[in-house]
Amino acid sequence: MLTFRNTNIAFLILLGFTIWADKTYGVSWLAYGAIIFIYSLIVAYGCYFVSSGFFMPIYCAAKTTDKVIAITFDDGPVSEGTPQVLQILKDANVEAAFFCIGERIAGNETIIRQLDAEGHIIGNHSYTHAALFDLFPSKKMLTEMQQLDNELDKVISKKTKLFRPPYGVMNPNLKNAIIKGGYLPIGWSVRSYDTMATDADALLQKVTLQMKPGAILLFHDRCPVTVAMLPNFLGEVKAKGYRVVRVDKMLGLPAYQ
Repeated sequence: MLTFRNTNIAFLILLGFTIWADKTYGVSWLAYGAIIFIYSLIVAYGCYFVSSGFFMPIYCAAKTTDKVIAITFDDGPVSEGTPQVLQILKDANVEAAFFCIGERIAGNETIIRQLDAEGHIIGNHSYTHAALFDLFPSKKMLTEMQQLDNELDKVISKKTKLFRPPYGVMNPNLKNAIIKGGYLPIGWSVRSYDTMATDADALLQKVTLQMKPGAILLFHDRCPVTVAMLPNFLGEVKAKGYRVVRVDKMLGLPAYQ
């Protein structure tokens, strides 16, 4: 399996061999450039494709042949979006996971309590979801995770166990923060890209085609197109013989600390 550790080992060996060859026979500087370029590509792949498990194992799907899936929503709570999603889920008797942004809890405490009361779970999606979150030092990343937990604890007396990286970006700093904080990283196997979608029917077709046993689907409750698509999607799930199971239950993980 391609990981950050074995990639570093392989490229250190390759670099050492190149240096030896350079001193012995002479090697073009292009060889060093090629090594750096390829290494950078591999690390970038590991950062932006969470399912690769490049930096650490991440839960992106359940290993099962049962026709079950889990639905997750990122970036809430929001007053325009989350309540509508909750009503749709309630009507369909479906439980989901909401990976929330900590600074959005204040002012939306009623929504948070409703999420909890209706059987959904709340995951950690950092406190600010800052544009440069993936460039933060590990200590600052952990502080953000704990800030969200403190806000959530004030509202429902619970602290999160499940964490989803902002923008889905992983790196060594975030790995260290996750481990130190005792969190469990949750990814996805179906990314809807609903933040860029405008056509509910096209979005429905896209995610339905990717659905398979054990899938974890990523949506955003702040997206109007998702709210519009969701009732039909849940209908398609049922029509195809699938059940929606809360992600912690499907993976056999604790939802809270």
